[in-house]
Amino acid sequence: MSDVTIYHNPRCSKSRTTLALLEENGVNPDVVLYLETAPSAQDISGLLVKLNMTAGQLVRRGEDVYKECGLNKGSSDALVLAAMAEHPKLIERPIVVMGDRAVLGRPPENVLALIG
Repeated sequence: MSDVTIYHNPRCSKSRTTLALLEENGVNPDVVLYLETAPSAQDISGLLVKLNMTAGQLVRRGEDVYKECGLNKGSSDALVLAAMAEHPKLIERPIVVMGDRAVLGRPPENVLALIG
């Protein structure tokens, strides 16, 4: 089992590039296809701590479901967190976790600081 996990969407070019970058650097991460196996609100909350981010910073505001859920820039973290758990496509990707730290693979090179 790897000590690195990537929350991955294979249809996303940034996610694919981040996974390839990890593999090129000898890291064989556990891959979580988060759109198929949605993380719970508690799981996302734990990721936010590791990322040192708020739910509002991790949500994809450009998705139609963002507006359909009634979310806006003033929405509480609790509301955004619940929406991300119900609609995982709202979660920005990819997220790479190693131990008690995580980074967003935007740009993909961000992962180098985590694994280096």
